[in-house]
Amino acid sequence: MSAATAPPAPSTTTAPRPGRAVLRAELLLFFREPGSVFWVMAFPTLLLVVLGLIPSMTESMDELGGLSTVEAYVPVAVLLSMIMAGLMAMPPVITGYRERGILRRMSTTPVRPTAVLGAQVGLHAVASLISAVATLAVGRFVSDVALPTQLAGYLVTLLLAVVCLLALGALISALSPNVKIAQAVSLSVFFPAMLAAGVYMPIQQMPDLMANIVEALPFGAAAQALNQATAGDWPDWIHLGVLALWTLVLSAAATRWFRWE
Repeated sequence: MSAATAPPAPSTTTAPRPGRAVLRAELLLFFREPGSVFWVMAFPTLLLVVLGLIPSMTESMDELGGLSTVEAYVPVAVLLSMIMAGLMAMPPVITGYRERGILRRMSTTPVRPTAVLGAQVGLHAVASLISAVATLAVGRFVSDVALPTQLAGYLVTLLLAVVCLLALGALISALSPNVKIAQAVSLSVFFPAMLAAGVYMPIQQMPDLMANIVEALPFGAAAQALNQATAGDWPDWIHLGVLALWTLVLSAAATRWFRWE
């Protein structure tokens, strides 16, 4: 009489969750694009290093409220990484996925298209925040720029700015039918965004009318709020309100008009 065959023991290994697999794949693809990595994570910090090597840039200026040019450019460099991520890096990727039918095909698999969008937004948000930390560290140890003394206000502004810029990138992705148009739209928004953030001229040096207009935009409001938090003050609620309002409007518009195919 033969002994009964015992059933196989259940496997203790589990397949990776689809969301984790997508995140891992998107992370690998992100780092395979050296251009995106450089412009989002390295360029803002390098810009600050170059400015810090110029002696005249480290001298305090009355028109900047006693700040040096390097000190005034720290929040600008922080915002620059977000602008690069939200406008130049993310929209062509998402639009390309839709144009090639990847999002449509994924809707028939356990991996939902929303997992790809979530991975893209999350990766670019983390890359922007890492760049912000690197920029603050370089400003402190290379150019002796003081770290933000109102840390809570700085973090609130930073998170609002990241979400707002990525919502703008999502809206561009939603409205662009193909990669070429996404790149063209991103480029047309990119230069005004840099102007509003103070890349070409710190907001403190702008004429009053121009400064008021810029502060009504998310980039200018974020730059002013970061400056205030760095100086030790809680960011003006008007600036935070401008950021929050833009975030809500851009997020709602992106959700309303986004197409999977």
